[in-house]
Amino acid sequence: MLSTFIAGAAKRSVMAVQEFTFLTVDSLRKALTPPRYIVDTLIQMDVIGVGSVPIVLLIGFFTGGVLALQSYRTLSTFGEVGIMGKVVALSLVLELGPVLTALMVAGRNSSGIASEIGSMLVSEQIDAMRALGTDPLRKLVIPRLFATVTTLPLLTVIADFFGLLGGFFVSHFTVHLTAREYWTPAYQALTYHDVTQGLLKPFFFAFLVSLVGCYHGLHATGGTEGVGRATTQAMVVASVLIVVMDFFITKFLIGIGFF
Repeated sequence: MLSTFIAGAAKRSVMAVQEFTFLTVDSLRKALTPPRYIVDTLIQMDVIGVGSVPIVLLIGFFTGGVLALQSYRTLSTFGEVGIMGKVVALSLVLELGPVLTALMVAGRNSSGIASEIGSMLVSEQIDAMRALGTDPLRKLVIPRLFATVTTLPLLTVIADFFGLLGGFFVSHFTVHLTAREYWTPAYQALTYHDVTQGLLKPFFFAFLVSLVGCYHGLHATGGTEGVGRATTQAMVVASVLIVVMDFFITKFLIGIGFF
């Protein structure tokens, strides 16, 4: 009984990976050829990008503030409070900025994409698209993919800046560092490789955020209850894959001597 359950779960997992791979390959292949739905892409950029700005600002600002508070406790022990800007900058740009921004966008948009497309699926709107000669991948998936790939790196830059700003406020009012004492080490600590890595990760995370949401939406079953399950699964799977991919990207960059 147990072995049958395990075998069934393993088979479903392999099939899910296979179907997600096919979705990714088909989306990338069709994204390079017309027709392109520019208006739909702009609408999704507004929904995914502009709509995520408030939460990204809050997360970035208070993450930087918490980093500064925790760094002060450790650095004050060694009398190195002056490098607090450097610690906050490296922590945000290399890891926390890209990962936390992707997680917030995944929580807000992967679930939203899955819910929207899943509702269209169970209400047979996608079947109607096919009947009218419209490719659902071009109409629904590719605009969301383009929108996420375009906006997530920009959101990461905003999160990094507001994180540094939050670290500065805490450093100024808690440690009484001046603007020069905070911003100069923060600026000097960031190298070309650091910034490149911080901006490279969001491009990979964007594929996960958009395609995971689209995959679960397109495979929703069981009516409205199934749409709810797909929404939850999209958020959980996207969040887990972001953390896993972050590990492998970092490991790969270290392996090729990028640091």
